[in-house]
Amino acid sequence: MEERTEIVICLGSSCFSRGNRKCLPVIDKYLKDNNLEEKYFFRGSRCFNICEKGPILKIGDTIFEGVKPGEVAGILKRTLR
Repeated sequence: MEERTEIVICLGSSCFSRGNRKCLPVIDKYLKDNNLEEKYFFRGSRCFNICEKGPILKIGDTIFEGVKPGEVAGILKRTLR
């Protein structure tokens, strides 16, 4: 089995309250709807220690800062395809 790329969403209190709570189901649905669960491993993380730049989303080695729920699907579409 090929190693899956990690998608990590910050669930620290700052990022969570500033929008990542709404991003979480969007990411989960996107992966399921596009049959990408075998290629990507989606998990939450406590904190990236860059709270002032949050909400934070990390895909592979790329960190996205200031992510808004309405932007998540576009980020995933550009990054995962």
